[in-house]
Amino acid sequence: MAKIQGICPGQRIMIVYCGQARPKRGRAAEILLERNDVNLDIADKNGRTPLSWAASHGHAEVVKMLLERNDINPDTPDRRCRTLILWAVIYGHTEVVKMLLERNKINPDMADESGRTPLSWAVTREHEEIVEMLLERRDVNPDKADNCGRTPLSFAAEYGDIQIVEILLKRNDVNPGRADDRGRTPLSWVSREGNGEIVEMLLVRNNINPATAGCSGRAPSPGGRREWV
Repeated sequence: MAKIQGICPGQRIMIVYCGQARPKRGRAAEILLERNDVNLDIADKNGRTPLSWAASHGHAEVVKMLLERNDINPDTPDRRCRTLILWAVIYGHTEVVKMLLERNKINPDMADESGRTPLSWAVTREHEEIVEMLLERRDVNPDKADNCGRTPLSFAAEYGDIQIVEILLKRNDVNPGRADDRGRTPLSWVSREGNGEIVEMLLVRNNINPATAGCSGRAPSPGGRREWV
């Protein structure tokens, strides 16, 4: 079989198939899975495998078929250090996330190149059910900061998600007064957004200092809350 830029036609077809928004069930994947000359764990130029694409598009049937193979590593990160569970979390594919969490070879707390974990992304995408699923795991750190020092609670406060803030504040291993690299606490972020209910929730905690705002002593200036995938 002829090679195309290091990837044979069968491998390229599988990557394209798994990257489709609405593929026709799993028959095409089944045909390729039956072939011995197709490496189904090969990555594209971005380091993403067919399994990674299937997870990000929520193709649970294809994900299940690929996970059943012994020649596929389900926890291989791409060039942005993103694993398939992180991609599934970003796009809110609860069924796929649940399937992945049931496997021992999946690290549900692996951070991407920006230091953000699946939990961090679930919070900013406001996927409450997935947040709860991840927090049930002992190997998920609910207070893990990204490369800018921002924790899941910091993001939840900024985004004004009352339910997720409440879920995080119920935990003893979450520090509600933790500041990021610019000295901004969750209270600082929520004060900027003006959500009084979350402000009250944070102030109930004994270890919150209401005098703490940004590193300049003021609430953060507008222009935050931007997110790129």
